[in-house]
Amino acid sequence: MSDILYIQTEKNVEVHSPEVYLQDVAKLTCSNVKVLNRNRVRKVFTIPNDAPGRYVVSALELARAVAEAEENVDVTHIGEANLVITYEKQKPGEMWKSWIKTAFVCLVTFFGAAFSIMTFNTDVDTFGLFFRLYRQMTGEISDGHTILEFMYSIGVGIGVIFFFNHFGKGKITQDPTPMEVQMRVYEDDVNKTLIAQKYREGKKKIQKGG
Repeated sequence: MSDILYIQTEKNVEVHSPEVYLQDVAKLTCSNVKVLNRNRVRKVFTIPNDAPGRYVVSALELARAVAEAEENVDVTHIGEANLVITYEKQKPGEMWKSWIKTAFVCLVTFFGAAFSIMTFNTDVDTFGLFFRLYRQMTGEISDGHTILEFMYSIGVGIGVIFFFNHFGKGKITQDPTPMEVQMRVYEDDVNKTLIAQKYREGKKKIQKGG
């Protein structure tokens, strides 16, 4: 009786070694512990020239690697038909570079958002609107530092917090933030493009060979 090895793959995985084993790119389960342990350390891919980047691997290639070595094991695949392997070399002692990049992105985002808000307020003449409202409601001339400007500034900050559903390390609700949703959409689009490019290149090689 053949053992059944279940392989579950996701769309994108990250590895830090040029020798990629099955356990690095898939979750495995099998009733036979020996079969499970053997296939966990089965090499399925080698990063070409040890070059960091993204590489597309088909789930069929994983199943083929097991089938060629295991005569009495049936492979059942669950998950994505193609997966993108992101290879990055680990460089110890360079955490400060990540902190600098993070700080740079935060500064650009902060000042960019501030500039966008200021240009919007200038475009719609928010200051003029508050000036006229204050004069109509109080009969006095606004000096630009009234309750209207104060509450508007607080409202913008609170609105940003509620919109992004995130403040510090905590979330207001358990839903993913808009930024997380957009990043996921971006990652999915990148993965689909990489997979499409691989198969387009494969078709070109077949046509040239024919």
